[in-house]
Amino acid sequence: MKLHRLLASTFTCIAITSCAQTPPAADEAESARLARELRTLIGPANCSADTQCRTVPVGAKACGGPAGYWAWSTNGIDEARVADLATRQSAAHRREIAASGMQSNCAITVDPGAACVTGRCQLATPASAR
Repeated sequence: MKLHRLLASTFTCIAITSCAQTPPAADEAESARLARELRTLIGPANCSADTQCRTVPVGAKACGGPAGYWAWSTNGIDEARVADLATRQSAAHRREIAASGMQSNCAITVDPGAACVTGRCQLATPASAR
């Protein structure tokens, strides 16, 4: 009986441990994976001046153009890597849209620009746009 309990608790521990270490779902969309990678690269987008802030187009709309923009800081970030990841993410999203037949509202998404607000790059708003 003790052996049964020992084996049962051992298997339970192994099952719980393996669940905690499960890799991301294999069916995760490539665009989502690349977007997550880009968000990680951008990080907190720390800045001390507006000149350090940029925007990068992300995603895609079925009618063309980006789905939106993300603010990021040039402060300690590899600009070429940001551009490459954003380009790859948008291309993957376009492929996914084409494969699914998804439609969009076809509204033009305008680059809002970015500003340094309380030490972080953020998409510009009328109050922060200069």
